[in-house]
Amino acid sequence: MPAPSKGARLGGSPAHERMILANLATELFRHKSITTTESRAKRLRPVAERLVSQAKKGDLSSRRRVLRTVRDKGVVYSLFEEIAPTFSERPGGYTRIVKIAPRKGDNAPMAVIELVQEAYSPKQAVVKEAEGAAKNAAKADDAKPADETTDEATSAEETKDDAETTES
Repeated sequence: MPAPSKGARLGGSPAHERMILANLATELFRHKSITTTESRAKRLRPVAERLVSQAKKGDLSSRRRVLRTVRDKGVVYSLFEEIAPTFSERPGGYTRIVKIAPRKGDNAPMAVIELVQEAYSPKQAVVKEAEGAAKNAAKADDAKPADETTDEATSAEETKDDAETTES
């Protein structure tokens, strides 16, 4: 049995919390972006990303699994036919949370959660990975010359010692 989440729930009961997250996910897919509190946005992100991952599969069982959470068939249709194909190449990270000014009435921290609209380029991911590897190699090269000089000095000493022992 999964452990309950720590702290107060978004609603009063677990069922109410599930319904709040389902309604937030429905509105996120309908409008592509919603403004809500930071805590709700952080709780919504894994739910929404899981639903998009299911929609990317595109089969009937995935559609039924998504329909358990998102009750609006029109939103599910747009999720499967419009939203999921735009994320077909993206391996994850379908949503973005941007913090905004606090709410005027009660000073609650607010955030905008939105679907990522930028096109994903697998080539960019490879370039970033290569740049990271180059940085790591440069750091290793910077650390290596100091080690090589000590190795060269010890090897030079050993050759001197060997030469002295052979001469005597």
